[in-house]
Amino acid sequence: MKFTLSWLKDHLDTTASVAEIADALTRCGLEVEGIENPAERLGAFTIAHVISAERHPQADKLQVLMVDTGNGDPVQVVCGAPNARAGMKGVFGAPGTFVPGTGITLKVAAIRGVESKGMMCSMRELELSDEHDGIIALPDAAPLGARYIDWAGLNDPVFDIAITPNRQECLGVLGIARDLAAAGIGTLKARSIAPVAGRFPMPRPIAIEDAEGCPAFAGRVVR
Repeated sequence: MKFTLSWLKDHLDTTASVAEIADALTRCGLEVEGIENPAERLGAFTIAHVISAERHPQADKLQVLMVDTGNGDPVQVVCGAPNARAGMKGVFGAPGTFVPGTGITLKVAAIRGVESKGMMCSMRELELSDEHDGIIALPDAAPLGARYIDWAGLNDPVFDIAITPNRQECLGVLGIARDLAAAGIGTLKARSIAPVAGRFPMPRPIAIEDAEGCPAFAGRVVR
Protein backbone atom coordinates (compact mmCIF):
# COMPACT_ATOMS: atom_id res chain seq x y z
CA MET A 1 0.00 0.00 0.00
CA LYS A 2 1.47 3.35 -1.07
CA PHE A 3 0.27 6.80 -0.16
CA THR A 4 1.74 10.28 -0.08
CA LEU A 5 2.00 12.59 2.91
CA SER A 6 -0.32 15.11 1.27
CA TRP A 7 -2.92 12.39 0.62
CA LEU A 8 -2.75 11.35 4.27
CA LYS A 9 -3.23 14.98 5.31
CA ASP A 10 -6.43 15.11 3.28
CA HIS A 11 -7.84 12.94 6.08
CA LEU A 12 -5.56 13.65 9.05
CA ASP A 13 -4.80 17.02 10.64
CA THR A 14 -1.23 16.59 11.85
CA THR A 15 2.08 18.41 12.18
CA ALA A 16 4.05 15.20 12.80
CA SER A 17 7.26 14.66 10.86
CA VAL A 18 7.71 11.87 8.33
CA ALA A 19 9.83 9.96 10.86
CA GLU A 20 7.19 10.35 13.60
CA ILE A 21 4.46 9.11 11.26
CA ALA A 22 6.59 6.13 10.23
CA ASP A 23 7.21 5.24 13.89
CA ALA A 24 3.49 5.49 14.67
CA LEU A 25 2.59 3.28 11.70
CA THR A 26 4.95 0.62 13.00
CA ARG A 27 3.43 0.85 16.48
CA CYS A 28 0.00 0.40 14.88
CA GLY A 29 1.15 -2.86 13.33
CA LEU A 30 1.65 -1.44 9.83
CA GLU A 31 5.15 -2.29 8.69
CA VAL A 32 6.83 0.55 6.82
CA GLU A 33 8.68 -1.04 3.91
CA GLY A 34 10.06 2.21 2.58
CA ILE A 35 9.75 5.98 2.37
CA GLU A 36 10.72 7.83 -0.78
CA ASN A 37 10.73 11.54 -1.47
CA PRO A 38 11.30 12.57 -5.10
CA ALA A 39 12.69 15.87 -3.80
CA GLU A 40 15.83 14.07 -2.65
CA ARG A 41 16.85 13.17 -6.21
CA LEU A 42 15.08 15.88 -8.23
CA GLY A 43 15.53 18.96 -6.06
CA ALA A 44 18.28 20.45 -8.26
CA PHE A 45 16.21 20.56 -11.47
CA THR A 46 14.65 23.90 -12.35
CA ILE A 47 12.23 25.39 -14.85
CA ALA A 48 13.96 27.06 -17.80
CA HIS A 49 12.95 28.91 -20.96
CA VAL A 50 14.44 28.08 -24.36
CA ILE A 51 15.29 31.42 -25.96
CA SER A 52 16.57 30.06 -29.26
CA ALA A 53 17.17 26.74 -30.99
CA GLU A 54 19.63 26.47 -33.87
CA ARG A 55 20.83 23.47 -35.84
CA HIS A 56 24.13 22.02 -34.64
CA PRO A 57 26.86 22.80 -37.20
CA GLN A 58 28.30 19.29 -37.01
CA ALA A 59 25.22 17.08 -36.45
CA ASP A 60 21.85 17.06 -38.21
CA LYS A 61 19.98 15.54 -35.24
CA LEU A 62 21.31 17.95 -32.62
CA GLN A 63 20.32 21.50 -31.78
CA VAL A 64 22.17 24.24 -29.95
CA LEU A 65 19.84 25.90 -27.46
CA MET A 66 20.23 29.15 -25.60
CA VAL A 67 18.46 28.62 -22.30
CA ASP A 68 17.32 31.18 -19.72
CA THR A 69 17.46 29.50 -16.33
CA GLY A 70 16.39 32.60 -14.43
CA ASN A 71 19.81 32.98 -12.81
CA GLY A 72 21.38 35.61 -15.05
CA ASP A 73 23.02 35.13 -18.42
CA PRO A 74 21.57 32.43 -20.73
CA VAL A 75 23.49 29.18 -21.01
CA GLN A 76 24.24 27.10 -24.08
CA VAL A 77 22.90 23.54 -24.17
CA VAL A 78 23.32 20.94 -26.91
CA CYS A 79 20.11 18.92 -27.19
CA GLY A 80 19.02 15.98 -29.33
CA ALA A 81 15.30 16.04 -28.47
CA PRO A 82 13.10 16.39 -31.58
CA ASN A 83 10.57 18.59 -29.76
CA ALA A 84 13.11 21.17 -28.51
CA ARG A 85 12.15 24.59 -29.87
CA ALA A 86 12.50 28.26 -29.17
CA GLY A 87 9.87 29.66 -26.83
CA MET A 88 9.15 26.48 -24.87
CA LYS A 89 9.68 25.92 -21.17
CA GLY A 90 11.22 22.73 -19.84
CA VAL A 91 13.20 21.16 -17.03
CA PHE A 92 16.88 22.07 -16.80
CA GLY A 93 19.76 20.34 -15.07
CA ALA A 94 22.87 22.43 -14.45
CA PRO A 95 26.45 21.11 -14.40
CA GLY A 96 27.04 19.16 -11.20
CA THR A 97 23.49 17.77 -11.13
CA PHE A 98 23.03 13.99 -10.90
CA VAL A 99 20.49 12.70 -13.44
CA PRO A 100 18.85 9.61 -11.87
CA GLY A 101 17.58 8.10 -15.11
CA THR A 102 21.03 8.00 -16.66
CA GLY A 103 23.26 7.59 -13.62
CA ILE A 104 25.39 10.49 -14.88
CA THR A 105 26.46 13.67 -13.11
CA LEU A 106 26.31 16.54 -15.57
CA LYS A 107 29.41 18.54 -16.39
CA VAL A 108 30.43 21.14 -18.94
CA ALA A 109 31.38 19.22 -22.07
CA ALA A 110 31.92 19.66 -25.78
CA ILE A 111 29.44 17.70 -27.90
CA ARG A 112 30.59 17.40 -31.50
CA GLY A 113 32.73 20.47 -31.03
CA VAL A 114 30.09 22.67 -29.35
CA GLU A 115 30.19 23.41 -25.62
CA SER A 116 27.16 22.35 -23.58
CA LYS A 117 26.53 23.63 -20.06
CA GLY A 118 23.71 21.48 -18.78
CA MET A 119 20.79 19.45 -20.00
CA MET A 120 17.11 19.80 -20.88
CA CYS A 121 15.51 16.67 -19.47
CA SER A 122 12.92 14.07 -20.46
CA MET A 123 10.51 12.24 -18.17
CA ARG A 124 12.58 9.06 -18.29
CA GLU A 125 15.77 10.89 -17.37
CA LEU A 126 14.04 12.08 -14.21
CA GLU A 127 12.55 8.60 -13.62
CA LEU A 128 9.02 10.00 -13.72
CA SER A 129 7.89 7.70 -16.55
CA ASP A 130 9.30 5.70 -19.47
CA GLU A 131 8.55 8.51 -21.92
CA HIS A 132 11.66 9.49 -23.84
CA ASP A 133 10.33 10.86 -27.14
CA GLY A 134 11.44 14.37 -26.20
CA ILE A 135 12.19 16.75 -23.40
CA ILE A 136 9.50 17.75 -20.89
CA ALA A 137 7.34 20.57 -22.26
CA LEU A 138 5.83 22.78 -19.56
CA PRO A 139 3.04 25.36 -19.81
CA ASP A 140 4.04 28.95 -20.55
CA ALA A 141 2.85 29.92 -17.07
CA ALA A 142 5.42 27.68 -15.34
CA PRO A 143 7.58 29.99 -13.15
CA LEU A 144 11.05 30.57 -14.57
CA GLY A 145 13.84 29.47 -12.23
CA ALA A 146 11.56 27.67 -9.78
CA ARG A 147 12.32 24.15 -8.63
CA TYR A 148 10.48 21.72 -10.86
CA ILE A 149 9.43 19.45 -7.97
CA ASP A 150 7.74 22.33 -6.15
CA TRP A 151 5.80 23.48 -9.22
CA ALA A 152 4.83 19.92 -10.19
CA GLY A 153 3.78 18.93 -6.65
CA LEU A 154 6.46 16.24 -6.41
CA ASN A 155 7.94 17.43 -3.12
CA ASP A 156 5.81 14.89 -1.30
CA PRO A 157 7.12 11.84 0.63
CA VAL A 158 5.64 8.48 -0.40
CA PHE A 159 5.05 5.82 2.29
CA ASP A 160 5.06 2.15 1.33
CA ILE A 161 3.52 -0.06 4.01
CA ALA A 162 2.77 -3.77 4.26
CA ILE A 163 -0.86 -4.72 4.94
CA THR A 164 -1.55 -8.06 6.60
CA PRO A 165 -4.77 -9.97 5.70
CA ASN A 166 -6.44 -9.00 9.00
CA ARG A 167 -6.05 -5.25 8.40
CA GLN A 168 -8.46 -4.62 5.52
CA GLU A 169 -9.44 -1.28 7.03
CA CYS A 170 -5.98 0.01 6.12
CA LEU A 171 -6.33 -0.72 2.42
CA GLY A 172 -7.58 2.86 2.18
CA VAL A 173 -5.91 6.07 3.31
CA LEU A 174 -8.88 6.97 5.50
CA GLY A 175 -8.38 3.79 7.54
CA ILE A 176 -4.69 4.55 7.96
CA ALA A 177 -5.51 8.10 9.05
CA ARG A 178 -8.01 6.76 11.58
CA ASP A 179 -5.38 4.47 13.12
CA LEU A 180 -2.84 7.30 13.31
CA ALA A 181 -5.39 9.56 14.97
CA ALA A 182 -6.06 6.85 17.55
CA ALA A 183 -2.29 6.63 18.11
CA GLY A 184 -2.17 10.34 18.95
CA ILE A 185 -0.45 11.51 15.78
CA GLY A 186 -3.20 13.92 14.77
CA THR A 187 -6.92 14.51 14.51
CA LEU A 188 -9.15 12.81 11.99
CA LYS A 189 -10.78 15.37 9.71
CA ALA A 190 -14.53 15.48 9.40
CA ARG A 191 -15.78 14.02 6.14
CA SER A 192 -18.34 15.73 3.96
CA ILE A 193 -20.22 13.21 1.83
CA ALA A 194 -22.79 14.45 -0.64
CA PRO A 195 -25.94 12.29 -0.72
CA VAL A 196 -26.73 10.38 -3.90
CA ALA A 197 -30.36 10.58 -4.92
CA GLY A 198 -32.12 7.27 -5.48
CA ARG A 199 -34.05 6.50 -8.67
CA PHE A 200 -36.39 3.84 -7.26
CA PRO A 201 -37.80 2.93 -3.83
CA MET A 202 -35.95 0.61 -1.49
CA PRO A 203 -37.49 -2.89 -1.28
CA ARG A 204 -37.86 -2.48 2.47
CA PRO A 205 -36.85 0.17 5.00
CA ILE A 206 -33.69 -0.37 7.05
CA ALA A 207 -34.46 -0.68 10.76
CA ILE A 208 -31.92 -0.83 13.59
CA GLU A 209 -33.26 -2.90 16.45
CA ASP A 210 -30.21 -2.56 18.74
CA ALA A 211 -28.94 1.04 18.59
CA GLU A 212 -26.23 0.33 21.18
CA GLY A 213 -24.86 -2.72 19.43
CA CYS A 214 -25.29 -1.25 15.92
CA PRO A 215 -25.31 2.54 16.02
CA ALA A 216 -25.44 2.90 12.23
CA PHE A 217 -26.26 0.84 9.17
CA ALA A 218 -26.54 1.92 5.55
CA GLY A 219 -27.48 0.14 2.36
CA ARG A 220 -27.90 0.80 -1.33
CA VAL A 221 -29.66 -1.32 -3.94
CA VAL A 222 -27.98 -1.26 -7.36
CA ARG A 223 -29.96 -2.33 -10.41
